[in-house]
Amino acid sequence: MVVAYHYVAFDRGAWPGSPPEVFPSAHVPASYGWLGVQLFFMISGFVICMSCWGRGPGEFAVSRVTRLFPAYWFSVLAVALVVCLWPVADETLRSRDVAVNLTMLQSPLGVDAVDGVYWTLWVELRFYLLFALVVAGKGLTYARAVGFCVVWGFAAAVAAAVDEPLLDQVLLPEDCWYFIAGIAFYLMHRHRPNLALWLLVAGCFLVAQHGLVAAQARAEGHMGHRVPHWPTAVLLAVFFAAMAAVALGWTRRLTQRWLTTAGALTYPLYLIHERVGWLVIRRTARDVPPAVLLPALLAGMLVTAWLVHRLVERPLAGVLRRGLQRSAAEIRAGLSGPPQDRHKITPETFQAGGWNYGRDRR
Repeated sequence: MVVAYHYVAFDRGAWPGSPPEVFPSAHVPASYGWLGVQLFFMISGFVICMSCWGRGPGEFAVSRVTRLFPAYWFSVLAVALVVCLWPVADETLRSRDVAVNLTMLQSPLGVDAVDGVYWTLWVELRFYLLFALVVAGKGLTYARAVGFCVVWGFAAAVAAAVDEPLLDQVLLPEDCWYFIAGIAFYLMHRHRPNLALWLLVAGCFLVAQHGLVAAQARAEGHMGHRVPHWPTAVLLAVFFAAMAAVALGWTRRLTQRWLTTAGALTYPLYLIHERVGWLVIRRTARDVPPAVLLPALLAGMLVTAWLVHRLVERPLAGVLRRGLQRSAAEIRAGLSGPPQDRHKITPETFQAGGWNYGRDRR
């Protein structure tokens, strides 16, 4: 959905004309592709709750780092390399900005993102940090998960009322409803549906549909054209219904291998498609008809995503996971046992090196 939105509806100036001119029919359904992000957040709430069950904070952190960073690091470096080798007048990158992007902290630090789609990852990171509070200590339980959802939703509503930027950054008052709904759907899946969980999901839907009015206005600003709002509300209802079907076990028969492959390709495809795709369009659109260029570009991006998954993401994730697991074990051992300094450092060590350690400065 997001790929279609960026290539067919988003007016980036890459095509020879505006999206309605180049894609008279296709631009209308593609104009709602930005909603794929909301679905992604809901799925994330479901998956994160599922992956945290029975795990401690260290295991949770390792699983998230190994899932997010390998493909992300590659995409940052690959996109930066393409932009440098295939420059366009308004497409420049500074090496120091690329370096900061590797931390995934460019948004809070006010650094330009290598690719515009990375903004959602900062939202994800904040959700992970909040959810880590539930995992810490006694671990994740049914009651703690429900309590977290209720408290987070109420706090986010308060944050929206007071309009304090710091609270907005921490509590995600616009996006938290999708994560909370995803968590509630997983609790239905793991245990069983009950009135409290259905009310929680219904509340998330009601607040989310109201917030989509402003979200669509922002999307229309990027697209350069307006579209009716009712399909947005319908799609949101479809997303919630689809998640409910998963939670209730109605999709258990959908175990085809292609679904697993498609799910694995979604993340690398999302990371690499936008800026590189627009560069390709800008370079070739005047010579290649859109009816040929668009399918070829989509096919090329899918192949690239598959290669990233097989050759980069999977091998690097394994190496990273093993290293982080060893590190976590050493940290736990250090917290639970006496210090075991291999090379003991004393004040005399610094004095021997010419440092005035422990002396007053004058």
